[in-house]
Amino acid sequence: MPLAVNDFTWEETEKEVFITVPLKGVKSNKVDILSTEEYLKVSYPPYLFECFLRAPVDDVAGTAQVGNGAVFFRLPKKEPGFWSKLHSDIHGDKEAMKQKREEAIKTSQEREQKKEQEKTEKKRADSKYALQETMKFEEAERKRIEDEKEFERKKATEELEKWKEEQRRLAEEEKKKLLEEKLAAEAAREQKRMEEMEQRKKTKKRGKKNDIFEEAAEGVPKREVGKIEIKFTPRVFPTPVRESQTPQEEEWLRKQVEARRVQDVDEELTEEERNPMFLRDKGNSFFQSGNYLAAVNAFSHAIRLAPKMHSLYSNRAACHLKLKNFIKCVEDCSRALALLDPPVPQNADSRCKAYVRRGTAYCELELYVEGLKDYEDALKIDPNNEALRADADRIRQVIQGSSES
Repeated sequence: MPLAVNDFTWEETEKEVFITVPLKGVKSNKVDILSTEEYLKVSYPPYLFECFLRAPVDDVAGTAQVGNGAVFFRLPKKEPGFWSKLHSDIHGDKEAMKQKREEAIKTSQEREQKKEQEKTEKKRADSKYALQETMKFEEAERKRIEDEKEFERKKATEELEKWKEEQRRLAEEEKKKLLEEKLAAEAAREQKRMEEMEQRKKTKKRGKKNDIFEEAAEGVPKREVGKIEIKFTPRVFPTPVRESQTPQEEEWLRKQVEARRVQDVDEELTEEERNPMFLRDKGNSFFQSGNYLAAVNAFSHAIRLAPKMHSLYSNRAACHLKLKNFIKCVEDCSRALALLDPPVPQNADSRCKAYVRRGTAYCELELYVEGLKDYEDALKIDPNNEALRADADRIRQVIQGSSES
């Protein structure tokens, strides 16, 4: 049973009421205060101060301060005037006091719920505003990146067009030079033939008898003696016969020959533009200089000419990796690996690079399990590569950390 506090003091003016409740040595952090328009309660066990006010007050505008061993209330009156006494007439009526107390508790709970709801609404509004600002920033950043990409794309296209124009000019000059050389050679041959015919006429006049074959061939230029050199391609597979993968190696050679066979292309393209090897070297040059978009364009043009050359897909995948086009990198690596079949020692290095690039792209996409599998496949090809092994261990640690959390 709490001890009622009766040694409180109070004062009033026409507009305000001031109440002082002593805390009797209790620490301020253990004080519980409830205040409504017609009810006050200060609980600090084992003491309890309870007051049913004579008239309503503005408890929202009122204040309650805890300090110096007491609780100080300043409560504005809703209607000006003097009360002459603090307690309501229901003081002592248990049923009325109980009802008033329950109403005060209900009012206090509703007020707290309202405050909590307002706080939640404010938090939601702040979150919505922050989200809108973030979306605006991301949209601006996305537009900036797209503008930069468009600028780089135009720049790469202009450079490619300039390069094409330069190649056309050089081709025209080369054609002109070859034509001049051909005409000069034909003129020289014609001059030589005329001189030989003149010489034969002079010989006849001297009375010398020509050979029958010479007479039959008179006026016809002799065919020059030529020589044809035949070179045999040495066998490039040093595998011992007992460990030979001859069927796979022959299939791989056949695929390489087929891969270098150029598809039908536009007649207007220059000789260099029809050469996938030249375009591959040009793409590698762009890649080395950091112009990855131009490199992608060069490799893509080469792929249209020779869609079965694995190196074109692998090199374009490296460009996509630099440009953070990770999904396209995965696609190109997968295509390269499909073309690198059957697996033989001669394409081991290319398969290793394709696995590493695809594994890196998977990790950037947070597909760590797929990335680890590709790194492990690369390690099967190059088991002594310590850098690959260290990268695979780091990916394995990331996967383990994710599973533990």
